[in-house]
Amino acid sequence: MSKRDYYEVLGVAKSASADEIKKGFRTKAKELHPDRNADNPDAEAQFKEANEAYDVLKDPEKKAAYDRYGHAAFEGGMGGGGGRPGGGFHGQGDFASAFSDVFDDLFGDFMGGQRGGGGQRAARGSDLRYNLRVTLEEAYSGLQKTINVPTSVGCGECNGTGAESGAEPQMCPTCSGMGKVRAQQGFFTVERTCPTCQGMGQTIKNPCKSCHGAGRIEKERSLSVNIPAGVETGTRIRLAGEGEAGMRGGPAGDLYIFIDVADHALFDREGHHLHCRVPVSMSSAALGGDIEVPTIDGGRSRVKIPAGSQSGRQMRLRSKGMPALRGGGQGDMYIELAVETPVNLTSKQKELLREFEEMSEENNPESSSFFTKVKSFWDSMKG
Repeated sequence: MSKRDYYEVLGVAKSASADEIKKGFRTKAKELHPDRNADNPDAEAQFKEANEAYDVLKDPEKKAAYDRYGHAAFEGGMGGGGGRPGGGFHGQGDFASAFSDVFDDLFGDFMGGQRGGGGQRAARGSDLRYNLRVTLEEAYSGLQKTINVPTSVGCGECNGTGAESGAEPQMCPTCSGMGKVRAQQGFFTVERTCPTCQGMGQTIKNPCKSCHGAGRIEKERSLSVNIPAGVETGTRIRLAGEGEAGMRGGPAGDLYIFIDVADHALFDREGHHLHCRVPVSMSSAALGGDIEVPTIDGGRSRVKIPAGSQSGRQMRLRSKGMPALRGGGQGDMYIELAVETPVNLTSKQKELLREFEEMSEENNPESSSFFTKVKSFWDSMKG
């Protein structure tokens, strides 16, 4: 009987991507699971067929050969069947071995990325995160800051080995130093972290009294951190090897410092640029003049207000914004005018304003234009 097309076996198109081929095989593997096919005598053969198809199609070179020559590319024992000549499994052992390969391929990352590779005798420490808030002025100029980080450090009593008096750890008798144990359950070979050594591959007969065998102790550390000029909220600074100490002498993790720049009372930040809203009196906006505005470096800049300025008008001060992180120039500062209407007027002030209002019909072009459009709108509605 001729072999079925491998793409047909996995239920995928010939143009399927590697991910689609893997997904198709996952579906077939679940469908042909022995526990779900107790009454199907053909389940083993069908599973073997799917495994053979996937073994070829997941390999770019084998797939290219199959696409060009079909099954003839693997005649004479060159194929990806993984079985014996004549086809079929020879007993439960072969089926378990094949399914173990499938299990590795599909779930290897979930199980730690490797099987049978031996236990880790020294585990790397965890990475740590520290949230650091700085002012906008500090973000502008940069600074050196000392922080206190609660973390794990190597135990000085046992030099990080976890054993009393510096004695050497012993190979775990349960897993023989592999850090993992296996158990056969029907068609599956299940691999778990060794319960005796917790995956370390070693046991300590006399654990250190200071660290209780962990090789590290909890302690607060003081670190000096260089905050570069131009940092923004979300900027991440990595300090290699300043994280949690590793287990039993393993390498330390890294410390990641996340910057949060506090809001400022005067300036709003937008990337490298700064915005400052400056209130001006109605008379100053009308007549024009000079005002003094603050800059982020603590200085002052004089800005000329053109006569007749309206609220919302912006003026730019070049290179008065924030520096770009790691060089690359400096942003600008934008002054936004907010024309302020006077309040708490005296009788005399009110009288003068009324007199001014009567004389200023031609001085408000925007109002005149607006109400002309309003009148036109109402007239059109009547029509």
